[in-house]
Amino acid sequence: MAQSKGTAKTAESRARRIRATGRRRKAPPRRRRILTITLCTLVSAVLLGGAGIGYVYFKLNGNLKGVDINAALGRDRPKNVDNGSMDILVLGSDSRAGKNSEYGADEGGARSDTAMIMHVYEGHKKAGVVSIPRDTMIQRPDCTKDGKNVPGAQRAMFNTAYEVGGPACAVKTVESMSGIRMDHFIEVDFTGFKKLIDALGGVDITTSKAINDNSSHLHLPPGKHTLDGEQALGLVRTRHGVPGGDGSDLGRIQLQQTFVKALMNQVKNVGVLTNPTKLYNIADTATKAITTDTDLNSVGELTGLAKSLGGIGSENIHMVTLPVTTDRINPDRVQPLTRQSALVWDALRQDKDIPAAALKDSIGDKGGTSGYVK
Repeated sequence: MAQSKGTAKTAESRARRIRATGRRRKAPPRRRRILTITLCTLVSAVLLGGAGIGYVYFKLNGNLKGVDINAALGRDRPKNVDNGSMDILVLGSDSRAGKNSEYGADEGGARSDTAMIMHVYEGHKKAGVVSIPRDTMIQRPDCTKDGKNVPGAQRAMFNTAYEVGGPACAVKTVESMSGIRMDHFIEVDFTGFKKLIDALGGVDITTSKAINDNSSHLHLPPGKHTLDGEQALGLVRTRHGVPGGDGSDLGRIQLQQTFVKALMNQVKNVGVLTNPTKLYNIADTATKAITTDTDLNSVGELTGLAKSLGGIGSENIHMVTLPVTTDRINPDRVQPLTRQSALVWDALRQDKDIPAAALKDSIGDKGGTSGYVK
């Protein structure tokens, strides 16, 4: 992110504020401490816990993992437009390595199973989220991994960017598609996601029809449920178990978007501030679950971001899927609708609401699972 050119001391101080809060330094009111999709609010809550702050700070810092996106991408990035907004790429990794092996064989590299671009509007009172289907056919740019060049591709699935070039390539691909510079990157993997939901005590949802998916090990009758970590992971991964769904990634995205809002509402009412032990366990789990860019991989930076986003509730988030249509060559893939996608990116770049015209003719929000879960 761009830094001031004043004195070294002033620049360093200003840089800390910018990194911690995005591009807007004024924090919103503290009346609502709820979870945004970044999960960073949990870290903020820990620092309000009182005794043992020094130990907690050191311990949680040691949990965090960071990737230096700025160094990896250099100057080959969109212009950093300082209009008070902020853009965060949130990825869910589908690596089957290590503890994630129970979800299938490791095919040699992780892919971005879930990709959401979160645009926080000026004032940090509302946000727009654009989900990118993982099987979207895109032009992948040249990337670098472990010091070696990874050639781009004219027709590549979106989620292969992470596979061939890691987080930096995923960020570069999103920036290439959107023309928007990502201020931050946050990744959550399967195992970390499960543990975080369990630490929260589960998430409440209601299903209107039965969901049965042997692939994701999810079986839910109609009605109210408190999902544990395993069930929650099954819900956000299921494609085939929802009656009326089309079995595609588009249907899964609708479930993911619904779950994110349910998760935010759950955290708002979880009451962790009155239970220091639970508070610490949640923050310890959250900081172990995520990988961030190096501007965020400290408790202090995450706390600043969390406070910056603390006034955004689920009712203030507009979630859409990138406007897509069936791929012209492979019917099992999708491709962006050029004009409509441009409307989405132009709106976010100008810090405006996504217009309804951007979603016209798109199959992106028509995966057949809308309304089955709330």
